[in-house]
Amino acid sequence: MADNTIFLGKSDKLEVLYLPMANRHGLVTGATGTGKTVTLQIIAEALSKAGVAVFAADIKGDLSGLAVKGEHPDFLVERARQVDLDPYESAESPAIFWDLFGEQGHPIRATISEMGPLMLSRLMGLTDAQEGALNIAFKLADQEGLLLLDLKDLRALLKDLADRGKEITTEYGNVAAATIGAIQRQLVVLEEQGGARFFGEPALDIGDFMRTARDGRGYVNVIAADKLVSSPQLYATFLLWLMSELFEKLPEVGDAEKPKLVFFFDEAHLLFADAPPGLLQKIEQTVKLIRSKGVGIYFVTQNSLDIPDSVLSQLGNRVQHALRAYTPRDQKAVKTAATTFRPNPKFDTEKAITELGKGEALVSVLDPKGVPTMVERTLIRPPSGQLGPITPAQRQSIIGASPVAGKYDAAIDRESAYEKLQKKAGDRAAAQEQVTQAKAGARTARPAPQRETATDRFVKNLASSAARSLGTALVRGILGGLTRR
Repeated sequence: MADNTIFLGKSDKLEVLYLPMANRHGLVTGATGTGKTVTLQIIAEALSKAGVAVFAADIKGDLSGLAVKGEHPDFLVERARQVDLDPYESAESPAIFWDLFGEQGHPIRATISEMGPLMLSRLMGLTDAQEGALNIAFKLADQEGLLLLDLKDLRALLKDLADRGKEITTEYGNVAAATIGAIQRQLVVLEEQGGARFFGEPALDIGDFMRTARDGRGYVNVIAADKLVSSPQLYATFLLWLMSELFEKLPEVGDAEKPKLVFFFDEAHLLFADAPPGLLQKIEQTVKLIRSKGVGIYFVTQNSLDIPDSVLSQLGNRVQHALRAYTPRDQKAVKTAATTFRPNPKFDTEKAITELGKGEALVSVLDPKGVPTMVERTLIRPPSGQLGPITPAQRQSIIGASPVAGKYDAAIDRESAYEKLQKKAGDRAAAQEQVTQAKAGARTARPAPQRETATDRFVKNLASSAARSLGTALVRGILGGLTRR
């Protein structure tokens, strides 16, 4: 094989993926049990061997086997013979295991600020009014220099926003207490899904996903996703955040000899399910432009109907495993998949999709000039690493020897919005207490009114009567004198 190719399998010729075209994105589809995960594994192994870093979500744990050498059963040895893979050698790939929950790998964390209001709104399923309130909260945090690192920071900020609702109305508009309350409830749900462990520090350094081993092979970053997919909003938002971070932080490289990093997003339909138009537009934009950063994105899902057309049109390298046309939707999926391939006059593509056996696939890739090759019915090569999951002991051994061991394992909780707002609230309470005490002191300093006795009232009334009599006489005398004059 040429140095710039990845061996995929054999049709009536050897089928390869061209490394300079690997960042033009791809799609691996097929029904459950047809071999998608094995295809993902062999491409990841080959990319690693070529010095390309890989990120892949491991839904069932099967992908972890690439990290160790495995005993190859007879059927894999026979497959290697059928595709002219000689010699067929067992080999492990350098791997780093990650886990958002910190259980089966190094924890992955992001700060609330990095995630931003748009993706947080998507994550929590907020309404337009609630998303607007969240945007106001982030703007206030920026203006007042409040770090938003974890969920307690965001909660404290939202509480402060509710307390200051009338104060900010003229500048930002009305923020109803009920709206803030609804967001707070969604934050509780997010925390129950594991969000409290995802948001915080130390935040992931994207550069750690692009490591190479001493021998030049790229590391395969495997994220345990068996629990993560049970929280589909968190999973989808995490994937979108990763794409956005890469797009924003990586420099332009243009057309390179090979990618810097290749992502495999398993269960890709979760990324697009119930996504609002604005978010879909952002995904489409990222997929289009991230190629120039040297990053390839490969979506892995059951059928191409799971991917929006605007994204599907960007995926140049395709591996289609078998689909079963039992229902009208299945039949539509088969037809859609067939029409996305460049036809081959040797066979009926639509019919072939339903006839493929396990480990077979229809393959079409971009040639060195960027032109899609004719679709070929291909027998996929066997993997070099172990087929199937590794043991917990093997996983722990690999985690302990990881190049990022100890870097992310312990959470850090530095001063941020929560602490500053707590201090601010404490200062306000102390100031209010001083005002209250000052008012109480002023009341205490006034002389207490004395009770009037009966004698006091008699003397007072007598004096008043005498004064009235004198005043009347004087007035009359004066007036009378003037009259007489």
